[in-house]
Amino acid sequence: MQVYLVGGAVRDRLLGLPAHERDWVVVGARPQELEAQGFVAVGREFPVYLHPQTHEEYALARLERKVGPGYRGFVTVHSPDVTLEDDLRRRDLTINAMAQTEGGEIIDPHGGRRDLEARVLRHVSEAFTEDPVRILRVARFAARYAGLGFSVAAETQALMRHMVESGEVAALVPERVWKETERALGEAAPPVFFEVLRTCGALKVIFPEIDALYGVPQPPRWHPEVDTGIHTLLALGCAVRLSGSIAVRFAALTHDLGKARTPREQWPSHRGHEEAGVALIETLAERLRVPNALRELAILAARQHGRVHRALELRPATVLELLEACDAFRRADRFGELLLACEADARGRTGLEERPYPQADYLRRALAAAAGVALTAAERATLSGAAFGERLRVKRLEALTALKAGGADRGGQIR
Repeated sequence: MQVYLVGGAVRDRLLGLPAHERDWVVVGARPQELEAQGFVAVGREFPVYLHPQTHEEYALARLERKVGPGYRGFVTVHSPDVTLEDDLRRRDLTINAMAQTEGGEIIDPHGGRRDLEARVLRHVSEAFTEDPVRILRVARFAARYAGLGFSVAAETQALMRHMVESGEVAALVPERVWKETERALGEAAPPVFFEVLRTCGALKVIFPEIDALYGVPQPPRWHPEVDTGIHTLLALGCAVRLSGSIAVRFAALTHDLGKARTPREQWPSHRGHEEAGVALIETLAERLRVPNALRELAILAARQHGRVHRALELRPATVLELLEACDAFRRADRFGELLLACEADARGRTGLEERPYPQADYLRRALAAAAGVALTAAERATLSGAAFGERLRVKRLEALTALKAGGADRGGQIR
């Protein structure tokens, strides 16, 4: 029995990056042998075990045979006769198809080290086409390593496009699509994930709501980049700089989906796109089973980003209505995330990435002022029900009026 460190830990060590987890492959062993040493079986579709002390994953070397469409259309074969080279050959990218011996020797049958040095994401073999999840993984690795200068090899891009054209991508399981997307949103350069998918044609299949934004114009006065698809990824990139929250990034990605529904004769104006986007977010979230917290913030951003942008122009009563509509008094943290998503929208425009966004600071102050209001002991003793709430609302409006009179709303205008 031989044990090798494989995959990401080897790749990241050669890149000089910290390895967040280590995976191992075991060659020349049977399941009974690992179980006899205290390893705990956890794999459902193929033999994976947890080490009794480290709890790291150890997988028996295996082969895969394609028997049906999609991610689940595989039969796995494992036996003591499967070699390390056999196991590495089934992997997606050359940079993920390296192993390391206990003595530190790198085993690299597919040129992974060469591609690391060349900053290239290249498929290992034609077997890449058998699993459509690999398209998402390539896009995610492109997003992770974009800052290091990595790009997708031309032949791998061609293979990915062929997979899209053959219909293989349509067999993707929603859970796997969202899992890879969620991880991509947490990478260093999430816009690259969507750019790679668009280049190979997969964006239209997997995220038709986002793909439909390309070619839709916006007023150059407010959007120098004009194209709504370009603006969407600029906003996502700005969200990455503002926040590590996946929810904020997802909201920035989806805030303008409604612009794809604007009739052409109304271009470049997009009246009513806020509410039109809500239905599209609901559809996307339902299809991919997006967690409720992300869905709720995305809908809030789509519906309210126009009013947030106009915050400095709004009357105190309208500001209070905005706070109430966002449930800001009970969910201040979520309201804070909404403001970050709106700031990402405002600054996600060509040449305007560094401009101030005083609307966010004003609304934070407005929430603090209104939330800080309290009824007197006498009011609490004599008021109840609707009268109690109405009196509290009157006091909150007074606080917002005083805030505006103090000049806390001075600033620019954004559409």
